[in-house]
Amino acid sequence: MSLSTLFTLLMVLLLLRVFWLKIKAASAQGENFKRLPPKDQLAVLKECLLNNPTEGNLQNLKDFAEKNALNLDTESYRPFLKKQLELSKRKDALAEDNELFSEEAKWMDQIRPLEFRDAEEAKKDNRQKDYLLCTLEGIARLYSDEAILSELDLLVAEYPKAGKLAEDYRQLMDLRDQSGADDKSLKKLRDAKEAWEKSLLQVEFEP
Repeated sequence: MSLSTLFTLLMVLLLLRVFWLKIKAASAQGENFKRLPPKDQLAVLKECLLNNPTEGNLQNLKDFAEKNALNLDTESYRPFLKKQLELSKRKDALAEDNELFSEEAKWMDQIRPLEFRDAEEAKKDNRQKDYLLCTLEGIARLYSDEAILSELDLLVAEYPKAGKLAEDYRQLMDLRDQSGADDKSLKKLRDAKEAWEKSLLQVEFEP
């Protein structure tokens, strides 16, 4: 397994939202889950499927999509379930499992976080600060480098800080790809990621 593969996986893992840690024990039918706003419900369902690709988690995501009128082809995820089952029977499949995880994460990014829909509504109502905040929160719930950088690049014209955020994220990618696998290096990477995400969610708005 290459360092690039290892740390691509690590970055995906690090980008999982903190709120998930607080409610991961709750099922999609639990009261804690039902009390969440739809945007958080979607994020939880995506992470449940990403971290535990099962028929049940796929069905939960499909049910949510149908209930919320989301155009989602859940059948295209089934090859991942099949591959995961195959790899689970092998003891030497770590590299392939990591690569599969990365492909699953890219699939997840096809399901745009509902924060982007909120951002569009805010923009229509000329609520610029809400538009920026919702867009940045949506970016924070993406998984792949490509999706994150693409959204930041699209935002630059309306929010110049997005250019700096993209530059800083590329530096974070370099740090990830050049980092060692020891505890000290991983802590440095984790701290850098947390600092970037904090900067991402600090909206600098000029009226």
